[in-house]
Amino acid sequence: MTSDNTDERNAIEAAAARLLAGTPLRSNGALTAVSLAQEANVKRHVLTHRHTDLKDLFYARVRTQGQVPDSERKLREELDTIKRRLAEAMEHIHSLEHDNDMLARIVNLLATENTQFREQLHTAPSAVVRPLRQMPM
Repeated sequence: MTSDNTDERNAIEAAAARLLAGTPLRSNGALTAVSLAQEANVKRHVLTHRHTDLKDLFYARVRTQGQVPDSERKLREELDTIKRRLAEAMEHIHSLEHDNDMLARIVNLLATENTQFREQLHTAPSAVVRPLRQMPM
């Protein structure tokens, strides 16, 4: 291992310790790879491509402390929002299906009554249609 790699690894390990202790010096203190790279004063790709073991170890330590990285917390919140919206949409769909069934029954009943009225009209030879009296307003 070169001296540069050793220096980077030492800086990343020290930065991880500061972030986990809640005492950041160079970053916003979020428990993310971006903050870890800022805290260690290394490029993010150095952490995510060259020192993936340290990044993974950092996330493992975050979880063992009972903390959740900000990126995971945001994804969980987004998932909860999506699940809630899906449940609301499913409830709305069930309501619409119920309404649709009810309307289909009503249309069927009206069609049956219409057929019966037409049959009565054709079978009654002396049927006279008279207008109803209009009510005064």
